[in-house]
Amino acid sequence: MNRLVYILNGPNLNLLGKRQPAIYGRETLADVEEACRHVATELGLELQFHQSNREYEIIDWIHEARETAAGIVINPAAFTHTSVAILDALNSFDGPVIEVHISNIHKREAFRHHSYVSGRADGVIAGFGGLHSRHATARHPNRQGYEPLEWAWAHCPMEALA
Repeated sequence: MNRLVYILNGPNLNLLGKRQPAIYGRETLADVEEACRHVATELGLELQFHQSNREYEIIDWIHEARETAAGIVINPAAFTHTSVAILDALNSFDGPVIEVHISNIHKREAFRHHSYVSGRADGVIAGFGGLHSRHATARHPNRQGYEPLEWAWAHCPMEALA
């Protein structure tokens, strides 16, 4: 089974730790990546970890993942609420997709309550603030059929899933 997971981070997440820490926490994106890589190593996963403020780059990485990855973990950030193009790209990906958000988008401004990405996501995790990069075990379809697939993803504390 392919053990490569793409972790994709959308606009402004490069400012984690600096931008609105009361909402997004004090950990930086580098902290998130380090924790994800640590968990991935423990689980025998390989990671491609990316962040972009440009929609087309995220779409290009999703297209790349179609050929190389077992799954995608995506925090589309503001593109969550606006990007049909990212939804279309995710719909072309056969593996599981997990959508994550640092804040609980349903407790924020009304325009943040709708997610285009959720229309494709196999699961959504939101609202765990600055608690970053833990692991959970989930059962998701992969290209070989339905098998257990261990995931490393950003912004989801294992303790919250127990």
